[in-house]
Amino acid sequence: MIKVLLLLLTFLLGEQTSAQQQRISKEDWQSDVRYLHKTVHESFPFLFKKTTAKEFDSKVDNLYKNIPEMEDHEIVVGFAKIVSSFKYGHTKLSFGSSPVPIEQLPLKIYEFTDGIYITGAHKDYRSILGTKITKIEDKPIADVLKAVYPVVPAENEYYFKAYGISYALMPAILHSQKITENLQDNIKFTLEKEGKQFNTIVSVKRNISFPWQYGEAEPNDDWVWARDLSGTPLYLKNLEKKHAYEYLQNEKALYVRSSQILDNPNESMISFYKRVFSFVENNEVEKLIIDLRLNGGGNNFNNKAVVTGIIEQRKINQKGKLFVIIGRRTFSAAQNLVNRLENYTNVTFVGEPTAENINFYGDAKRIRLPKSRLNVYLSFAWWQDKAMWANADYTRPDIKVQMTFEEYRSNQDPVLDVILAKNTQKEY
Repeated sequence: MIKVLLLLLTFLLGEQTSAQQQRISKEDWQSDVRYLHKTVHESFPFLFKKTTAKEFDSKVDNLYKNIPEMEDHEIVVGFAKIVSSFKYGHTKLSFGSSPVPIEQLPLKIYEFTDGIYITGAHKDYRSILGTKITKIEDKPIADVLKAVYPVVPAENEYYFKAYGISYALMPAILHSQKITENLQDNIKFTLEKEGKQFNTIVSVKRNISFPWQYGEAEPNDDWVWARDLSGTPLYLKNLEKKHAYEYLQNEKALYVRSSQILDNPNESMISFYKRVFSFVENNEVEKLIIDLRLNGGGNNFNNKAVVTGIIEQRKINQKGKLFVIIGRRTFSAAQNLVNRLENYTNVTFVGEPTAENINFYGDAKRIRLPKSRLNVYLSFAWWQDKAMWANADYTRPDIKVQMTFEEYRSNQDPVLDVILAKNTQKEY
C-alpha cells in the first residue's frame, strides 16, 4: 500500500479558501458531529485501540451538547480533539479545510534539551530569534504544551515534539484550551536570552507562506533563522533532494541522508541506493550511516531495495559498521523501514525515539463532513512489521543523543559525532 506523505502544514493551512469562510449554523455543526460519530462506528471501529468506543461516544456527546455555547473556532478544535483521541498520526482533522481561519503565529519553535527556542521567524520578529520561551500569556510553557496536547494526533511524545509543538502557536487553539480568555491575534510571550527575561507580543500575519521543509526553514527573503547560515551540517544540506550521500574520507564513512521514502526528482530511490551500495562495495567504507531523522514517510514499496541491499553487503552489515539515525520526525513509511532494518540487519540506531508506533494504523481515507466541509482523515490500513506483543510507542535508539540549542545554532551534529567517534558503543 502506497502511503503518500502529507505535510503537516498542508493539513493545517493549505486547503482553506475564501468561499469556505462562511457561517455554519449550530444545527449544522451538530449534524456533522453525528455524521462523524456514525461514520466511525460503521466504517472505522477498528480504530478503537487506544481509546474505547465508550470514551469516544462520551466526547462526541459532550461536543454535541456544548456546541450552542461555543464559538466556531472552538467547535473546530473540538472536532480535532475527538479525532486526535485515536492517537494515530495519520488520523487527524485538517485545519486547512476549516470554514473559519485557524491561523498560526509567524514563528518556528523547537524543543532542545535545554528548552524551547525560537529557531525561525518572519523578518519582523528578527529581534527575538534564538530566545528561549518560558511563558505564553503568563502561563509556563510546559503548562501550555500540556493544554494543547489533546488537540494533536500524537502517537507518542516525540510525535508531539516534532509535529504538534506548533499547535502552541495557534491562537484558536490557545483560546479553546483556556490559555487565553478570548480569541486574539496578539499573543504575549515571555522570553529569555543571556539570562534575562522580557516580554514581547507576537501577532498573526495573514497571507504569508511558511517556508518549512522537513521541519526546517528554507531560505526565504521574508524569514530569518537562528542557525548560523554561513555553514550547514550534513543532515540539512541539499534538502531539495530527498536523498543524498557524501563520503567522509578521513573517517572512511559513507553518510546517506534519506528525508522521504520517495524518489528524487530525477532518480528513483531504488536507483539511488544501487549507487550507494556500489560505492560501498568498490571503496574503502568502514561505516555506513543512513540518516532518517527528517524522514516523515512515503512509499513503503521503496523500502525493500534498502533492506536487501544492506543484507547483500556483508562487509558493512555488521554491528559497529551499520548505523541508522532516527528521531522525532521519523514517521510512517520511515518507521516501516526502521522496523525492517531492525528485523533483518545488524543495525545500531542512534539519535532520538521515533514519532511512530512500531505497529500502527496508516493510509488515511478523507471523510468530508457534509455541512461544514471539514476534512477528517481516518486511517484504515494496519501496518504490522513486528509481532503484536513486540509493539511499542516508538523505536528506541541504541545510543540516545539529543541536541542543545547552541549545538543547533552553531551547526554542530552531536548525533553524527557520536557515530564517527571510535567508541560507538558508549551509552549516552
